[in-house]
Amino acid sequence: MLVVPERLIAGLIGPDEAFDAVAEVFRQTAGGLARNFPVVREALGGGRHYGFKSGTGPGALGVKAGGYFPGNAARGITNHQSVVTLFDPETGRPEAMIGGNLLTALRTAAAAAVSIDALARPDARVLGILGAGHQAAFQLRAAARVRSFKRVIGWNRTPARLAGQAAVAAELGLPFEAVPLERMREAEVIVTVTSSTRWTLGADHVSPGTHLACMGTDTLGKQEVAPAFLSRARIFTDEPAQSVTLGEAQHAVAEGLLDPARIMPLGAVLTGEVPGREDPDQITLYDGTGVGLQDLAVAARVLALAKAQGLAIPVEI
Repeated sequence: MLVVPERLIAGLIGPDEAFDAVAEVFRQTAGGLARNFPVVREALGGGRHYGFKSGTGPGALGVKAGGYFPGNAARGITNHQSVVTLFDPETGRPEAMIGGNLLTALRTAAAAAVSIDALARPDARVLGILGAGHQAAFQLRAAARVRSFKRVIGWNRTPARLAGQAAVAAELGLPFEAVPLERMREAEVIVTVTSSTRWTLGADHVSPGTHLACMGTDTLGKQEVAPAFLSRARIFTDEPAQSVTLGEAQHAVAEGLLDPARIMPLGAVLTGEVPGREDPDQITLYDGTGVGLQDLAVAARVLALAKAQGLAIPVEI
């Protein structure tokens, strides 16, 4: 078995490789070549969540184990902690264990970027981001790779925390402004990346023609967008089964405001099976629930690069 520790990940893979790997997963899933297994995700109390995401595809079989531990920041470590284990799909033998913290951040941002690339208006120039946690910086960088934004606006319940977003925007040469929710209407692309259990973004905060990438709701009870708003938008997702049970659509479906049949897999847009944006004024929403296959894809890329560079560490188990 090979081990690729967390400390090596940043030197092996970046946003471009993550984007390509995640986009290919969308296509494979839409084509029936790969499938995600049901997610196991449980609340542990105190805002902590722990679970397992797994799946199988061409030459792939594995699981990511980990979760969210909000007290970690005070300990000087990342709130999201995880590890990806890859298995030989023919024999079931464990092949590799790979640090999953940076990979989770990269693949989550890559999934949002794939949705922006596929569904946002080509002339989108204002990016809005809700949330100021660790993931927000990755989202900003990934989104800026697929659209030529001219400025960034941000909102957070604690505005002082938006300094991190402002720093990343400056790094990208983009002006940044902290705004009240009402001014999110200026954005043509909005990425939500909060851990809220009560919706924040409502219909009055979104203009016609906007694309939303909702990335924070991946657990039963989480919620970022008003349920009634979803009935106004075309909805896409990574995994329809997860969207209605633990994704952003869970509340709208439960309240009878959204027919699950209206939730389209984003991969079907990439393969041409389903149309993407149909009108400049149409509101599109990507419900990013987070799927195991994306974790496996970026982990497999890392493993291949680590082996090629002689960096994978052999261990006996």
